[in-house]
Amino acid sequence: MGLLDILNGMMSGPRGQPSGASGSGGGMSPVTMALMGLLAYKAVKSFTGASAAAQPTADPASAGMASGGLGGIVGSLLGGGAAGGGLGGLLGGSSPGAVVSSGLGNLIKDFQNGGYGQAAQSWVGQGANQEIAPNDLAKAIGPDAINAIAQQTGMNRDDLLASLSQHLPELINQLTPNGRLPTEQEASRLV
Repeated sequence: MGLLDILNGMMSGPRGQPSGASGSGGGMSPVTMALMGLLAYKAVKSFTGASAAAQPTADPASAGMASGGLGGIVGSLLGGGAAGGGLGGLLGGSSPGAVVSSGLGNLIKDFQNGGYGQAAQSWVGQGANQEIAPNDLAKAIGPDAINAIAQQTGMNRDDLLASLSQHLPELINQLTPNGRLPTEQEASRLV
């Protein structure tokens, strides 16, 4: 099962239709792009030591995403970027598995450093997932990430935080089936 399968399954209603979907839309939903963008943002930040929003991007046409910023990063993470450009270029040729593994690790660290480590650990662990309020989520992931993802997805800040607080715990739970963060090799199998 791939990462997009996990995301699509999480956001599907009881009959496999995305919740709130009316008709066919095509492309990646803003919520899916926000979740992927958050992982990519945290990975890029760790590999480069800088803000993901400040990094060069892949050609948006080759990435199949909205123009600029995280769209190129997310597109490259999902395999749409040109060779040598986008995320691969930003991360010195790191594999998508390294991006997912690093992004998850940095995200969990942010929650721990922000005082929400117990909630984040519940998402990684085998038990029930603790909820996190949108404002607490905002404190944990930081304003730069929120602003970059909101701009790229076209979601307003409140809707973005509400969606992330609803879906992020389950995404992390799905990406950590063994009760721990995946290694680069394990994460590579998800992408």
